[in-house]
Amino acid sequence: METILLWLGRILFGGYFLFNGYNHFANLNGMAGYAQAKGIPAAKAAVGFSGLLLLVGGLSLITNIETTVGLLALVAFLVPVTFTMHTFWKVQDPMAKMGEQINFTKNLALLGAVIILLVR
Repeated sequence: METILLWLGRILFGGYFLFNGYNHFANLNGMAGYAQAKGIPAAKAAVGFSGLLLLVGGLSLITNIETTVGLLALVAFLVPVTFTMHTFWKVQDPMAKMGEQINFTKNLALLGAVIILLVR
């Protein structure tokens, strides 16, 4: 049972990152526009690179291959994105602020889980 749950966890957790990595490429122009509005230089390249980090991390978790590399890729994605894209403390509109705060805290929780996996 433990093996089944471990694989289920890998698929769910890794699949989350894999899905979002795919979305970075499927919606590249829209995401680049959002990143550019947040002041990210070379937004299209940044979105593409961050999508690659997500794909590497997600695939490594799902396949259990080079998981340390994949987890470090996720750290390399989560830290800068969390603190540059989801700056809720700068947002005036209450609804937009709430959305950014939700994404900020979600990313912190994901980062915490990734760090736990790194030290296991």
